[in-house]
Amino acid sequence: MRRPLVTAAVLLALAGSLGAGPGGADRPPLPDRLADTGGGSQLITAEAPDTGSTTGTVTWWERRGGSWTEAGSAPARFGAGGLAEGATREQGTSTTPTGLYDLPYAFGIEDAPAGTTYPYREVTEDSWWCQDNDSRAYNRWVEPRPAHCRAAEAEHLASYGTQYARALVIGFNYDRPVRGRGAGIFLHVNGRGATAGCVSVPADAMAEILAWVDPARAPHIAVGTSSGPTAITRY
Repeated sequence: MRRPLVTAAVLLALAGSLGAGPGGADRPPLPDRLADTGGGSQLITAEAPDTGSTTGTVTWWERRGGSWTEAGSAPARFGAGGLAEGATREQGTSTTPTGLYDLPYAFGIEDAPAGTTYPYREVTEDSWWCQDNDSRAYNRWVEPRPAHCRAAEAEHLASYGTQYARALVIGFNYDRPVRGRGAGIFLHVNGRGATAGCVSVPADAMAEILAWVDPARAPHIAVGTSSGPTAITRY
């Protein structure tokens, strides 16, 4: 009868030691575990359990007094195809690209939330996002849509009244676009379900993020999984 009691005690001790380890309360905040945070003092993290996940968590952080502090958090949705390494992602796969990206500007059909200081572009009936690989405007906002960007290969932003009520452009494949890599990746308001490759959050969270994010603090977004080759800590 004594052996099971000793085994149980050992298991409890092991459980306690594991809790105090990397997964325990003493674990550093997520930004401190990333390979890079972009050099600014604001960071958004979008973390999914694994590459097959369509849900996860978006958290926004700020660095003050030399330490990262959580400023807010919300449930997140990812692409219907899960997540894929951003450097090798293929357009049309409905995957959310992993990696560390800047946030060029915000936009929306609705007005910017009170307190917004980020550059904010208003969506009109002439606003499109070009995803046409044959167009010189590939992965760019166009207004109006030029003839070289086919309507079938572009998003009419005003047609997405829920999702693009408010959004932030994620700088994936943006500075030097690679054809076929993907276009139009945003942090936007939730639609009905998983996205076509973007990251989405509830409307109130999107409004909070836009009122919080400050261009003077060089914010970035890190997208990744909890572990594995696309672990968020690698970026």
